[in-house]
Amino acid sequence: MHPRSTYRLQVRASFDLDAAADLVPYLRDLGADWVYLSPILAAEPGSDHGYDVVDHSQVDPERGGAEGLDELSTRAHAEGLGVLVDIVPNHVGVATPKASVWWWDLLTHGRASRYADAFDVDWAAGDDKVLLPVLGEPASADGAIEGLTVEGDELHYYDNVYPIAPGTSSPGDDAATVHSRQHYELVHWKKADTDLNYRRFFAVNTLAGIRVEDPGVFAESHAEIGRWFSEGLVDGLRVDHPDGLADPKGYLDLLAALTGDAHVLVEKILEGDERLPEDWATAGTTGYDALADLDRLFVDPSGAPALDALDARLRRARGVDADEQAAGADETTGDAPVDWHEMILGTKRGIADGILGSEINRLARLIAEGSAVDPSVVDALAELAAAFPVYRSYLPQGAEWLTEAAEVATSHRPDLADAVGRVVAVLRDESHPASVRFQQTSGMVMAKGVEDTAFYRYSRLATLTEVGADPSEFSLTPDEFHARQQVRLAERPFGMTTLSTHDTKRSADVRARVSVLAEVATEWAATLERLRELAPVGDGPFENILWQTIVGSWPASRERLHAYAEKASREASTSTTWTDRTDEAEAFEGRMHAAVDAAFDDDEVRHEVERIVDVLRAPGYSNSLGVALMQLTGPGSPDVYQGGELWDFSLVDPDNRREVDFGLRRRLLDDIRGGATPAIDDTGAAKLVVTHHALTLRRDRPDLFTRYAALPVFGEQAASAVAVDRGGALAIATRLPVALEQAGGWDDTVVLTAGGAYRDVLTGRRHEGGRLRLADVLDTYPVALLIPAED
Repeated sequence: MHPRSTYRLQVRASFDLDAAADLVPYLRDLGADWVYLSPILAAEPGSDHGYDVVDHSQVDPERGGAEGLDELSTRAHAEGLGVLVDIVPNHVGVATPKASVWWWDLLTHGRASRYADAFDVDWAAGDDKVLLPVLGEPASADGAIEGLTVEGDELHYYDNVYPIAPGTSSPGDDAATVHSRQHYELVHWKKADTDLNYRRFFAVNTLAGIRVEDPGVFAESHAEIGRWFSEGLVDGLRVDHPDGLADPKGYLDLLAALTGDAHVLVEKILEGDERLPEDWATAGTTGYDALADLDRLFVDPSGAPALDALDARLRRARGVDADEQAAGADETTGDAPVDWHEMILGTKRGIADGILGSEINRLARLIAEGSAVDPSVVDALAELAAAFPVYRSYLPQGAEWLTEAAEVATSHRPDLADAVGRVVAVLRDESHPASVRFQQTSGMVMAKGVEDTAFYRYSRLATLTEVGADPSEFSLTPDEFHARQQVRLAERPFGMTTLSTHDTKRSADVRARVSVLAEVATEWAATLERLRELAPVGDGPFENILWQTIVGSWPASRERLHAYAEKASREASTSTTWTDRTDEAEAFEGRMHAAVDAAFDDDEVRHEVERIVDVLRAPGYSNSLGVALMQLTGPGSPDVYQGGELWDFSLVDPDNRREVDFGLRRRLLDDIRGGATPAIDDTGAAKLVVTHHALTLRRDRPDLFTRYAALPVFGEQAASAVAVDRGGALAIATRLPVALEQAGGWDDTVVLTAGGAYRDVLTGRRHEGGRLRLADVLDTYPVALLIPAED
């Protein structure tokens, strides 16, 4: 059984499984086919996302516990809705060691722990201790640690609590002596970059990787998940970060056996023409690849030259010093923007040398096999990780990616040719521990170097820098879009498609408004220069990103924009960082926050912001409705992220996990189900019209969604329309709305269809087929969803 659509809910203490169960009637009336839950296993106390699981054996009591899941499942199934749950097999939360039974036992007993093999620890590198990078200051020469005390059978480092192994302390022992006898060592936090000896999720020290490839670890960490299926509580799973696993295919095979071949999706980012391995037991990805295609359909290609020129001017004006150059902030020449692929080669190398240096060093130790580590091998490994063109290979599949990475690495660093060759020879041996480990590591470097660094540096159009996207691809023509949709239907007809998630940098509606900048690129360049004069920050490319985000989400609260600006600037790491708090960085952040305040407090700045928002608002709404319709009716299984059925101008997490006013949505949906056809205004009710009717039609009339055929569009404004026949349901959307308005409307532009009469389910109006005049079909909304009329 596969879902025709899903609706994602973020489950937490303030919106638990009981609250989710109460929402089931609304989701049914909205048209959703399955309810899709964020992680529900017991997580770090107070966690609002649930990806820091601390106990795999129970549904989180804070999230409603087993009783809450049972109630939600019962009510969902009674209403005909399936249940999809997000699971986290790669890692566990260890921020509060005592909360994690496995981690606490490991720290207590070390290599004698029953969970010693569950965690991916390099014991030799830590002298048989787990290194915990938590100290604010290094220990003194005699081992003393300020703030470390013995409290009963525990060591306390300020508010952090760690176990004392039985028999390792006596009355009168000082804290330093007790600490030296433990199976762990508290070390300075900066050692995480170089000396950490346990695998993490990316560079998050408080998320420790587990070896789910071990049959015992799989069995114990999935016993509760297995119960969900044996008792019929859950119908499908979303697997978080399979690229972190030693053997993703093997894991998915075990999961299929455990769940009875249930519907399983993988949170996997595909690069370019990359495809999921065909032998994986999965229905598809969670849809970031679809998101990228949908966005680009609504970006005007004619705006690229002006936005490129703006980006080049901003980078030249800022200048690039030697450190930035090494980290990927490349110079530009003429009107050419920074080269994306050169940028990420630098940012990924910076990550491999920096916060993931400990992972590269561990790979080098595996290759050395007990001998002294060759520094050239460390260098070659970092260069290969930086050059790797996709998140990871799955040897023997994907060996060509390693070849490509070697070619790029040796081209970029000819001096490393010999070392690269030696390293690649080891990495090609899929049985070698270094080969397995490199496959787990390359995705970390990609994620941190691209999603969490370069996406905050590449500024020509913020729509392009979204999870799963290639920012060097500016836009798609309708023909290119249709071709990709047809491939999606043929290859993964039940894979998820998405527009917004808990991981997106900007919500779909923010991106839809920002996309309009490509149609008014010259005006945007002038506006940005005016804003930079009025509220200078001193980093042109970052200011471009910041002001695009502000106008894309306006009116956002002051607090939300300050939080976004701080996170984005520190992730970019060009003018400030999370860790190195220099005077220059502090001064930069002061100017940055002053600019955000100026958007609210300075009349001239606020006027500029609101003036350009007035230009963008209506065409942005048009884009939002268009991208929503094409996703909700397109190939795959569309997901609606919580609250996204109305306008949602959320930014990067945790902003996109804010509470949702479902009462408002319920009231507006009742009006629509009663026959209302709301106008396109700031309430977002028009988007609810599209979402409700598209989801309901897809759920109740699957016979109308059996194929994908582009419909011909003819006329002077044909470039502003995209139309498709999904097997009886016709989806028509407006694109490039500014150009359309400047041309005076649709005029004689038509869509060619089969004969007969059609009914637009969004408005209830009847239209005669054959040559559909867009001036008539799209006179209420910039989108239409037509089905054969019943005479």
